[in-house]
Amino acid sequence: MKFLPPATAPNPATAPNPAAATEARTPRKKPLYTSLFFQILVAVCLGIGIGHFWPDLGSALRPLGDGFIQLIKMIIAPLIFLVIVTGISAVGDVKAVGRVGVKALLYFTAATLFALVFGLVVGNIVQPGAGLNIDPNTLSQDALNAKTGTAPPKDAGAFLLGIIPTSVVGAFASNSLLQVLCFSVFFGAAIVVVGRDRCLPVVNLLETVLELFFKIMGWVMRVAPVGAFGAMAFIIGQYGLGSLSTYALLIAACYGAAIVFITLLFVVAWVYPRVPLWQFIKYSREEFLLALGTASTESVLPRIMTKLTNAGCSRATTGLVVPTGYSFNLDGAALYLSISLLFLAQAFGHSLDLGQQLAALGILMLTSKGMAGVPGSAFLALSATAGALGIFPVAGVALLLGADRLMDSMRVSVNLLGNCVATFVVAKWEGQFDREAMVRAFRGEGPDQESEVTESEVSESTTADGPPEVPSAVVPAYSSRS
Repeated sequence: MKFLPPATAPNPATAPNPAAATEARTPRKKPLYTSLFFQILVAVCLGIGIGHFWPDLGSALRPLGDGFIQLIKMIIAPLIFLVIVTGISAVGDVKAVGRVGVKALLYFTAATLFALVFGLVVGNIVQPGAGLNIDPNTLSQDALNAKTGTAPPKDAGAFLLGIIPTSVVGAFASNSLLQVLCFSVFFGAAIVVVGRDRCLPVVNLLETVLELFFKIMGWVMRVAPVGAFGAMAFIIGQYGLGSLSTYALLIAACYGAAIVFITLLFVVAWVYPRVPLWQFIKYSREEFLLALGTASTESVLPRIMTKLTNAGCSRATTGLVVPTGYSFNLDGAALYLSISLLFLAQAFGHSLDLGQQLAALGILMLTSKGMAGVPGSAFLALSATAGALGIFPVAGVALLLGADRLMDSMRVSVNLLGNCVATFVVAKWEGQFDREAMVRAFRGEGPDQESEVTESEVSESTTADGPPEVPSAVVPAYSSRS
């Protein structure tokens, strides 16, 4: 006969409290001032105020913005390499990677061509440079030479050869995204051909290093408001709000064209991949505001790749499309170049016929892609086009020096949104888009951003049964969806 131990009443002090456990699992609502979006918004507003009321001080704050951009550039090249290599190895199919690349280039070509044609249509309708009657003898080449210190590629062959790195180390050292992308595709394809099982130690090492780089990215993003403040103060202090009146019609034409183009992107995103673009913009509002504040899409490249992956695009597709799009899919720059070209021609009293505009279209298709990542890229592209056409003096491009920085917001927003839509379209086209993951991310149920993870949250996730749980935001939930 077995004797059972007497039942003991539960101790109220040690018994689990379901209500308390539920409350502990419920995420606390963070104060507004801890939101990165709010911090960047305040920083941008302060930068505008400083630049307007104290322009000398605003101009002197440029190192803050430049320093933040350099911090981002510090991690871009290795981060692209790690994301692409681990993404391709996860897909395990070299042919699928090739299909993604071809489809991305087809989409980029169509989008850029449409943006250039649309810009020419707007320029012909609005006539932003008509009536200016600029005298070529009053122009100085010095200002333009100071802005364009790099020679553009002479032809398509030179541009394509520039994609192939002469040295792997040199590609990373110079931060040449296309060269890093080229080597990354070869490296990832080699892992697939040799076999993921044999290369598993290398893949595991790369995955660990990728996690470290995302941690570094989180630290860098903590100073994003400082960078946005310095960049905006410099832009307003250097060029002033008064420049708006000088180029009012040109600015209105460019921003009006951008609004129409963004509306078309909304339609494309909804018709094919069924992505509600407004919800995506709300989901990525911090990245878009930071890009506007720093006037650079490079400042958000790592984070926008994370957001796109968490929103249902496969890691391989995101890793291939986004960096390539930064060079091949500059829709905002294409709009600006085509409208500005007609502005300059009209300012010198020239009316381009259809044949001349078609010739300019072909030249801009090359120069708009070959100038990516080069300082003064818009001036280089327009200078090359003006020299090829011979319609107005190349020094006339200097007329845009006062308006160029005022166009940054238009170019950045359209470029960034266009590449996001391209990623959704190509992922859907290739069958590597998880719409359910997108819906969860838009609802706030997916992985959060790295910047929102704090050390206190990591320590609070420690349980009695094991080590602390690392939040999923530290490493984005990449997967090979096919």
